Amino acid sequence: MLSGRKQSLMLVINPTAGKNRARDNVFMLIDYFFTHGYQVTVFPTQAKGDACRYVAEFAPQYDALVCVGGDGTLNEAVTGLMFCDPEDRPRLGYIPAGTTNDFANTLGISGEMAQSAEQFCNGDAFRCDIGRFNGKYFTYVAAFGLFTEVSYETPQPLKNALGHAAYILEGVKSLASIQSYHLKITCDGEEVEGDYIYGQISNSTSIAGIMDISRTGVQLDDGLFEVLVVRMPSNVIELNAIISSLMFQKVEESPYIYFRRAKSVTVISEIPLPWTLDGEAGGSFCYSQADIMPGAVTFNLASLPNEKNIPAQQTLPEAEPDARPEVQEDTQSPKA
Repeated sequence: MLSGRKQSLMLVINPTAGKNRARDNVFMLIDYFFTHGYQVTVFPTQAKGDACRYVAEFAPQYDALVCVGGDGTLNEAVTGLMFCDPEDRPRLGYIPAGTTNDFANTLGISGEMAQSAEQFCNGDAFRCDIGRFNGKYFTYVAAFGLFTEVSYETPQPLKNALGHAAYILEGVKSLASIQSYHLKITCDGEEVEGDYIYGQISNSTSIAGIMDISRTGVQLDDGLFEVLVVRMPSNVIELNAIISSLMFQKVEESPYIYFRRAKSVTVISEIPLPWTLDGEAGGSFCYSQADIMPGAVTFNLASLPNEKNIPAQQTLPEAEPDARPEVQEDTQSPKA
């Protein structure tokens, strides 16, 4: 497609992603997009936060936005879009070039860069929910606890040995080695309190390649999070029951796992609780609040995620931009 009016495309690329794989393929991507009807402008990132700043300032000037990098680069691009007015947010493409690429798997985006570019050009619009957490944004997960400490550094073959998060619990030497947090968790008004070793507020079928909840009927555009927290086991029998529930995706049936869907979630901790957002450090807080932003970002996807195993999309209201300052890390316990 070398003739006719070309649409404008903003290409945000993290050159160092995937051991420089993104940098080595940038010309191939420019050539592909140009021959498929796009006039491309390249925005290479130089430091953390660049992608967010580029997108927030320049994205409204473009017809399309494509980011090349890992989940962290995607998180920055989405965050930048959330600071644009809804009507000014261009459709988004993602070319995964990182080491984890969690959300690309959920979206059905190929790990091959040429193929993922093709999927964008031939894709359809899919309005995806986005999470807001203490003034920051996440595309697929906010998490705390046991699995977050090692999940992103663990080789995939080891993760595959048992599957999902069970491999970590299987390697626990004793119950005393598991750190727990006493928490009060509220999901759309429903409150639970207890000692927990892991928790996630997510909009994805898989987390870090080990926590798979695809059989629970995850929808990326239903205006709801999936909330999963694992209670502290009191003996080996309970520990084995948790392992089994995680391995066979029976989280909704386990008495040791709290699983709900919710639009709004608050977590209150007696001590600052460390969180990760999309696999990156998200800060430590005694009080945390997560809210779903329905249909906030429009992806161009070759196959819509919800067509695989769930009902058709719902019509959702536009998500408003948020100009609130970020919540600072909390080092004090909440007042009584």
